[in-house]
Amino acid sequence: MILETCIVGPLGVNCYIVGDEKTREAMVIDPGGDAREILDVLRREQLKVVAIVATHAHFDHLFALEELRAATRAPFVLHADEAPMLAGASLGARLFGFVFGQPAPAERLVREGDEVRVGALTFRVLHTPGHSPGGMCLLRDRIVFVGDTLFQGGIGRTDLPGGDYGTLMRSIRDKLLTLPDDTIVYPGHGDPTTIGEEKQLNPFLQPLRTGVWYV
Repeated sequence: MILETCIVGPLGVNCYIVGDEKTREAMVIDPGGDAREILDVLRREQLKVVAIVATHAHFDHLFALEELRAATRAPFVLHADEAPMLAGASLGARLFGFVFGQPAPAERLVREGDEVRVGALTFRVLHTPGHSPGGMCLLRDRIVFVGDTLFQGGIGRTDLPGGDYGTLMRSIRDKLLTLPDDTIVYPGHGDPTTIGEEKQLNPFLQPLRTGVWYV
């Protein structure tokens, strides 16, 4: 599997380029800006994009979406429950002082258990609401792309429209912390981590160790 990380856009989003070494098909996860940099990686690796995926529809994860769509003609994939958030992405950007053209609707809406296929690679959709209503993760074997659901030493913020702390904690508990400890976590911002490391060291998750969850 080919995996390239580009830290892009004004808010430092981790954009992941995931490709099949044999077929050279690829998907772009969270195109948060700097479309030329992303396209340069695709050209260098001789990859054909078959899907552009957003783990959620906050504007900082979408800055390069339309430019990539135009350049690759690949479909945009989003969780079905996130479609209303996408519709308000431009307004959300303005509230934070950014100018951002409103993206077109996603060509493909997915739900829990659906699959995104890239050549011979298959990624399963995990619906992980809380940071946003349609937040999702993509899981393959011992690798999971989590967007802004979970970070090294942190969790996604829940004070934005559509966010809910209890929902986020249930998503992390039920969908992510049930994965094997050696599962590598690729977040939307910051460094990769593992499920085991976060169980032990993430201060937001320590109630798990006592079995007390107030959510």
